[in-house]
Amino acid sequence: MDEAARLLTLLALVGGALTLAGGAVAWSLDEVRRVRATLRAGLGAEPDPVLIARGRGAGVGIDLASGRIAVAWDRGGWRLVYRFEELVGVELILDRKIAARAFRGEPRRGLDAMDEPQERVRLRFVFDDPAYPEFELDLWRPEDVGRRRRLAPDEAIRLANGWMARVEALFRRSPTRPSPSPAGVAPTPHPAPDARPRTPQRAAPAAPLFDEPPPFDVEEPGDEPGDEPDDELDDLRPTS
Repeated sequence: MDEAARLLTLLALVGGALTLAGGAVAWSLDEVRRVRATLRAGLGAEPDPVLIARGRGAGVGIDLASGRIAVAWDRGGWRLVYRFEELVGVELILDRKIAARAFRGEPRRGLDAMDEPQERVRLRFVFDDPAYPEFELDLWRPEDVGRRRRLAPDEAIRLANGWMARVEALFRRSPTRPSPSPAGVAPTPHPAPDARPRTPQRAAPAAPLFDEPPPFDVEEPGDEPGDEPDDELDDLRPTS
């Protein structure tokens, strides 16, 4: 009897230990926790807001206080951190078409129709970085149907549209970064203003305001003063 009790107790202890070990392994391999921890390590703070795609092991997080955005993939094994000024825009891709987009300095192209996707619901972030210019995050795929804790297509579209509105609001709050001038190119010198006083231009003669005759007789060219017609002189001669 004592042997049976000891055996049952030993089996219970082994079962409990295996359960705890399995729970610890599952906790350490949880993709959401790993991706969030990677984003937190890259930003140096808790990411808020954060978007993690279950089943893809990828996510994106923003730290509003420091003005940085981090992306992670491969179940949190890799990450990149950008300044928020390097974020150029974001696109919502349904299947193989760009359904909506919000880019810095451009009017937003909103989502007009919410057709049922067949292949994917994807968010594409575009950065001003020649080495890593984009990051794609699939929020829904056909293999997610029927799986636990996965998004439905309409939920994925609604979540992606909300993130586009959030990014557009951040664009409005932050000024547009001026384009840097090419290195090694000296600025073009502007000529100094002429210090000499400018001669004022003469205005064009104004046209006559009224068509009235002058208040005096205008002498014709060639007439000498004192020349009178001979008819008037004949009246002054004495008659014989």
